[in-house]
Amino acid sequence: MKVYLSVDMEGVTGLTDPEEMHAGKRGYERGCELMTADANAAVEGAFDGGAASVLVNDAHGSTKNLRIDLLDPRATLIRGPGKAQRMAQGLDGSFQAACFVGYHARAGVQHGVLNHTWMGKEIQNVYLNGDLCGETRLVAACAGFHGVPVVLVTGDEAVGEEARELLGDVETVAVKKGIDKFSAELLPPSVAQARIREATVRGLRRLSDFTPYQVAAPYTLGVEWNSTAIAAAVSLVPGVKSVGSRHTEFTTDDFTQIMALFGIFASIGGQIACGSGPYG
Repeated sequence: MKVYLSVDMEGVTGLTDPEEMHAGKRGYERGCELMTADANAAVEGAFDGGAASVLVNDAHGSTKNLRIDLLDPRATLIRGPGKAQRMAQGLDGSFQAACFVGYHARAGVQHGVLNHTWMGKEIQNVYLNGDLCGETRLVAACAGFHGVPVVLVTGDEAVGEEARELLGDVETVAVKKGIDKFSAELLPPSVAQARIREATVRGLRRLSDFTPYQVAAPYTLGVEWNSTAIAAAVSLVPGVKSVGSRHTEFTTDDFTQIMALFGIFASIGGQIACGSGPYG
């Protein structure tokens, strides 16, 4: 059995501060260690649950956060930028199960720790075929496109609720309970990581209970931006159309194009937002 792990950072055990998410900022190095420990808990659970191989994808920001020197040596790691499929890089139909570790609630979810969708402040909302969409739904739909079920989602309580609403009786682990966007009640790492390992084992042992999350094609990605300038810029990408002053859409029958497009959006949106001063 091949198991795929997509590992984000905002939902990692113990982390609540935006600075912990960015290289060179206060607490980042410790954050990387905690991120790797959460990933290792899922890797250990995967092998205990019958996996023959585990592929880990660093799915956060620079995608250079997981510590390869601390990673369980039975797993392999995809690391670094330029990945066409971004948070789903390496995922294909050869896997029997996917696990999402360190995930977070979509933008605007009350009590969602570090809640956002894909970008921290540039995006107001994302829609998939007209329905609100967070990163959990986006990557689950990509897994479903390849015929792979999601068996585990870890992060804060809010993302667990989002995942169960979307995926049904998926295994979830709440490593923290949100108080506000930047505050939470936290589990100690040893407790949280034990729960992640146990939930991964349970998920794989009941693999037959899960079906891939599949969205009907064609796939329409709608993005409501926080800036008219970003919306205007991304609408210049071939195939992307403007449907409002801050709203763009893209439609395709190939879900891999949705994932790739988000990478382009992040590059364009980040450049415009960072260079536009207080007007964003």
